[in-house]
Amino acid sequence: MTRRKWLAAATAATASAQQDPVIRVDVRLVRLLVTVKNEAGELVGSLDRNDFTLRDSGVEQELAIFERHTELPLSVALLVDTSGSTAKDLKYEIEASTRFLQALVKEGNPKDALALYSFNHDVTLQMGFTRNAGRVRKTLQQLRAEAGTSIYDALTFAADLLENRQGRRVIVVVTDGGDTTSVRTYHEALREVHSSDVVIYPIVVVPIENDAGRNLGGEHALITLSRSTGGRAFFPTIGPELDAAFTGILRDLRTQYLLCYYPKNLPALKEKFRRVRVELKQAGLQPSTRDGYYEE
Repeated sequence: MTRRKWLAAATAATASAQQDPVIRVDVRLVRLLVTVKNEAGELVGSLDRNDFTLRDSGVEQELAIFERHTELPLSVALLVDTSGSTAKDLKYEIEASTRFLQALVKEGNPKDALALYSFNHDVTLQMGFTRNAGRVRKTLQQLRAEAGTSIYDALTFAADLLENRQGRRVIVVVTDGGDTTSVRTYHEALREVHSSDVVIYPIVVVPIENDAGRNLGGEHALITLSRSTGGRAFFPTIGPELDAAFTGILRDLRTQYLLCYYPKNLPALKEKFRRVRVELKQAGLQPSTRDGYYEE
């Protein structure tokens, strides 16, 4: 090829490159863990891929992966409130938490594991991920109640620990009220748990049934956190109701659908948060899943 012909070809290629826009492909796989219940509140675990419709930012998406009763391993961060107000009930909370761990490792994926945090005015990682119920029980029994309540800090630290875990990521918070001493805010904690793809299950052990004297604002914040991430909140009293709350969480986790998709044809948005909506074609069924994700 002569120099003149080479220059002509190079000029043509440059012009073509300038005219053709660069198309960026978002290869991020978005995962949704979905729990489905009927009008009676019973779990429904027999649905198929075609029973679900999924929209991202209002645009219907195609499922790339669908699993019924997903067996992806569970990584559960158990956060136990050891603030001063929990002193009289801490013993019962510890006993119920121990039974929860025993049930978690008894069946399911052999890679299921639990990490233990305690929190008051400080947040302490008491034990990294393990399946050793005996070690966790011994550690739980050494906890003592004192000082304030840093729920948002605890959620942030636990989400950071969970972020690189394979499979499903869950936070169970056992507390008696709202946040009082966190450095992190509610919105910072919410963003962190969304970014780490974590489902939150708060267990608020009701200290008194009368609204007077309760931190209703804090309780409402925990309800909103759980709904936003696809979990649900429990408000048991000490005793059988507390055990029933832990049992309900395990039942949810054993009857989850896994829906995954690659976002396509999404509109441009000013905010970083993408809203996701899962719908079911069968009337009377209610799905629970996280309400969106933050774009990276």
